[in-house]
Amino acid sequence: MRVSRLRIIFPVGLFLALFLDGSLSNVFAAHLFKYPYSSVLHLVLLWIIFAVFLDDRNDLSIGIWSAFAGLVFDWYYTGILGVYMVALPLVVYLSRQIKPWLDLNFLTMLMVYIINLTIVEAFVYIWYLIGKVMTSNLADFAVYTLGPTIAVNLALFVILYYPVRQLYLKVS
Repeated sequence: MRVSRLRIIFPVGLFLALFLDGSLSNVFAAHLFKYPYSSVLHLVLLWIIFAVFLDDRNDLSIGIWSAFAGLVFDWYYTGILGVYMVALPLVVYLSRQIKPWLDLNFLTMLMVYIINLTIVEAFVYIWYLIGKVMTSNLADFAVYTLGPTIAVNLALFVILYYPVRQLYLKVS
């Protein structure tokens, strides 16, 4: 039985994105986390959104891999298990539900990415509030975390859209 190249490319890219999330956040920490602002890189989420929309397979593998990547992300980066392990598969599910009604072009995927980024950040914010990990109010979260996070990840999306799209078209 021949294994699809996408079945290999997706997990490798996912864990590369997982590694780069932490590495780039560490390298650019002085710029990303300049008081009072906090920009969070979401390369894992970006890779997952690309996979959902550019991969024609409609199996559970993306959701399972995203849950596993979320567990590793929680375990290694946040120290609070469950946050990204739940948030990333939730994004996969929501994206798959809206995918049939969307045209797959740059602007549509950009808007879907912004919406999913907002969902993940809001989910993490609420999870941390419930767990009393932080005590920030909603306005501070929106201005000091969500806004800068969307801006940085928007730039990353614009830079990475064409190369990742070409990669998916080439291996599929």
